[in-house]
Amino acid sequence: MVWVQFVGCIGVIIVAGTQLAKYGDVIAEKTGLGRVWIGLVLLATVTSLPELATGISSVVMVGKPDLTIGNIFGAGLINLAIIAVVDLVYTRGPILHYLGSGVILSTVLSITLIAVAATLLFLAQNTFTVALFDRVGIYSIVLFCLFLLAQFMIFRYRATPCEADQENETDSTKYLNISLRRAITFFVIAAVVILGAGTWLANIGDQISELTGLGTSFVGTLFLAISTTAPEIIVSLSAARLGAVGMAVGNAVGSNLFNIGVVIFINDLFYAPGPILQGVSINHVVTALFAILMSCVVIIGIIFKPRLWLRIWVGLDTSVLMVLYIGAIVTIYYLGS
Repeated sequence: MVWVQFVGCIGVIIVAGTQLAKYGDVIAEKTGLGRVWIGLVLLATVTSLPELATGISSVVMVGKPDLTIGNIFGAGLINLAIIAVVDLVYTRGPILHYLGSGVILSTVLSITLIAVAATLLFLAQNTFTVALFDRVGIYSIVLFCLFLLAQFMIFRYRATPCEADQENETDSTKYLNISLRRAITFFVIAAVVILGAGTWLANIGDQISELTGLGTSFVGTLFLAISTTAPEIIVSLSAARLGAVGMAVGNAVGSNLFNIGVVIFINDLFYAPGPILQGVSINHVVTALFAILMSCVVIIGIIFKPRLWLRIWVGLDTSVLMVLYIGAIVTIYYLGS
């Protein structure tokens, strides 16, 4: 029955994720906020909430913060690999060629948070850390403050006259029959369904890992990470099918911002033994470095726009993303061994 639940939950996420992307696109068009901003803020927050729920369960019920931090950094790799998958289904050309400075800014901010998180993790393991009330580490508070600063910068960028991304030029008659109120209502409904189904899927993935004997192995951890990022994968693919590549990429990059800045901080609040970064493996720094490398490839692809394509619609930049992702998985496997 657990496999039946798994398939059924994936089906629910596919349906809800498609609607979430559709009505997110409507909100972007009706409000003028832009697809990139909707992806970075709204979609990223909604699709990252299952990781938050799973992380709280790991530190409260299981007492293993290493699973939580590993899932966060591992999800960062998967989120960036999603961009390569989206490029496969988007047939109008390499997706990074359609994006502009808005995604560059958000990716740079994501790199900053990941780099700071890796540095603070190293310091917590090798030097010292300060805990407020002997529980919450000062490092996670720093990450949360940086997340708030990043959101403020993204909002300020959208609020000022700036260059428009090519893909934001939408057909103004596309959603004439859908009101903004209806779009917001259905967006909220889809978001609630995604939250419930995504959290349920993470629990099912954990059960499957235990039942198959993979619970403590590298394969089991990878399977759980994929389960928790299923909402991001489906929503980004749905956005790409609508032609909203900025929203698809924004969802992936914004999820990394949310995971590093918010999920680590809230999990630290629930972790009773002390600062969460003190109780995890130093190997997560390697995962963070790969995430930084992949993020740099995204920026290079947007700015440089390489013309050498491996297929008629697949960009060389996203192909490099997938190679780096596979390299990261192999490296993490051997480190774990």
